[in-house]
Amino acid sequence: MMGGGAAWVAFRPGPAVAEEKRGPLRPEAVAFDAIGTLFDLAPVGARLRDVGLPREKLEEWYARLLRDAAALDITGVYRPFRQVAAGTLEAMLADAGKKADGERAEAFLSAFSELPAYPDAAPAFQRLTEAGVRVLVLTNGGADATAKLLKRAQLDAHVERVVSIDEVRRWKPAREVYRHAAGLAKVKPERLALVAAHDWDVHGAHRAGLVTGFVARKAGYHPAMDGPHVRGESLQHVADALVALPKS
Repeated sequence: MMGGGAAWVAFRPGPAVAEEKRGPLRPEAVAFDAIGTLFDLAPVGARLRDVGLPREKLEEWYARLLRDAAALDITGVYRPFRQVAAGTLEAMLADAGKKADGERAEAFLSAFSELPAYPDAAPAFQRLTEAGVRVLVLTNGGADATAKLLKRAQLDAHVERVVSIDEVRRWKPAREVYRHAAGLAKVKPERLALVAAHDWDVHGAHRAGLVTGFVARKAGYHPAMDGPHVRGESLQHVADALVALPKS
């Protein structure tokens, strides 16, 4: 090193960088996010009205739920979906000068057991299954509740396993959640794909080394976050694109 000058160090890409340059491979298994990706959250808006908030507050409630969960997660505190969801609702009602009614709040939360599946979920599952790609669901919700949604929508026959954040006590997009799913699927992270309608979820999965697919339920994608490997306007389009990736 020359005195007073800058030290230059040659950078040699590690395996993760080399893999990224090579491009993603066809996944052996695909994990789908549940709420907002497989299941439509919109009907929950009607229940907001019952507890004293306008239906239009649904997106704000869900965004605040995710923010509150992230704040807890970052500070090393784990609370399951239902507890955070109820707390966010209570805080929003307080902001509106209203008090939470226990029975009505419970009725609001019960709406999550009635979420309808998006019509493109079944064809996407079918496409992957026919191609020999295994299907999982990776959710910030509870495993039992999600399994019931899948059964109600007649999607359960295609799903090998529901993986819940309760198993690792971390919320997505924490790296541990995606790595845990890969471990349960018994595949390397780079051979597991995450499909979601949320840019933050796709970003987290990409940072964990997974293949990523984005379904554009909405047009926007945050430019500061890692982009998806494949994207489409429907889950079927995303499934087609994943199957079309090279096997090796």
